[in-house]
Amino acid sequence: MVEEIPTRLAYLQEQLQELHASGLYNHIRTIESAMDGRIRVDGRDVLNFCANNYLGLANHPRLREAAKRAIDQYGIGPGAVRTIAGTMSLHVQLEERLAKFKGAEAVITLQSGFTANLATIPALVGRGDVIFSDRLNHASIIDGCRLSRAKIVAYAHNDVEDLRRKIAEETEYNRRLIVTDGVFSMDGDIAPLPQLVEVAQEHDIMLMVDDAHGEGVLGKGGRGIVDHFDLHGQVDIEVGTMSKAFGVVGGIVAGKKIIVEWLRQRGRPFLFSSAMTVPDAAACLEAVDILENSDELVQRLWHNGDFFKTEMKKLGFDVGQSQTPIVPVMLGEAPLAQEFSRKLFENGVFAMAIGYPTVPKGMARIRVMNTAAHSQQDLEEALAAFEKVGKELGVI
Repeated sequence: MVEEIPTRLAYLQEQLQELHASGLYNHIRTIESAMDGRIRVDGRDVLNFCANNYLGLANHPRLREAAKRAIDQYGIGPGAVRTIAGTMSLHVQLEERLAKFKGAEAVITLQSGFTANLATIPALVGRGDVIFSDRLNHASIIDGCRLSRAKIVAYAHNDVEDLRRKIAEETEYNRRLIVTDGVFSMDGDIAPLPQLVEVAQEHDIMLMVDDAHGEGVLGKGGRGIVDHFDLHGQVDIEVGTMSKAFGVVGGIVAGKKIIVEWLRQRGRPFLFSSAMTVPDAAACLEAVDILENSDELVQRLWHNGDFFKTEMKKLGFDVGQSQTPIVPVMLGEAPLAQEFSRKLFENGVFAMAIGYPTVPKGMARIRVMNTAAHSQQDLEEALAAFEKVGKELGVI
């Protein structure tokens, strides 16, 4: 039975039809197995190049066992927000371990990387303040900036000189904040953090970097972009996530102790939403243990990414300017990208099309997420599928 759509909701039906017609409608597939390098999707066994599971930890036996042990000891959920019900010892341990791991003065954890940005930016700046934001920053940064009600000034992507010009043009302000992604997830390029530190210090502006795609990827043993550039103590706020390379879920805000203390008092997602669950916190602690004791997974990730990128270039694909294991296969128009993704799936490779509004119109792509969970055989099979589909569709 098809339910009749009320008149008051007809505009939504029209907009959904427009998404279908323009090739921008998201078809979400169903995963029927544990997250790994090979998974079962919609009844088909496929190679997985969609997930941000950089180090293959999402299905790691040590993380699974840590979560089970914690459930037996602490149960499942924290019961309420930490400021009302108290904070569980697991959360305290995790924050202390993450601060040590990242070489930061302090860390606060939240429910996700998205909420970490929503907590941090509005707590630090507001009306009468100015935020200088990289034009390609993630949606969570953009939403955090909007919620703050500060004036938002976008500067050209990774263009430090344009940032300087924008700073010079803004003469009326109370406080100022520069915010950037560390690794830009759609293109795989890295923010020029040393130059941004120089500008921030020169003008006495707070500096924040969202390192969601640098955690577990950049730096010694995956300690992130601040460690990668050896800028410890020079970046005020480092936001991260435990849903990607850590393989679990949760947000991180690391940096100056006074900022973390302030977020415990005024970070709204911290004050008004329950903390990470018990098994999540325990699994994240185990992930920190693994990364502290070995960089094998990080090295394997980079080897796989470099190999795949090199071979795709040899085949004639445009893979942009990525500096990380993220490989954007540039295709241009959304319908072509969606057709390419469908044909890849038919050939045993799960790699989704990315189009507007995630990326600008005319810059649709297949984003290949290499991980440490992929074997050499996995990579070669994927390359063969890309070559076959690329030739069928006239891309190469």
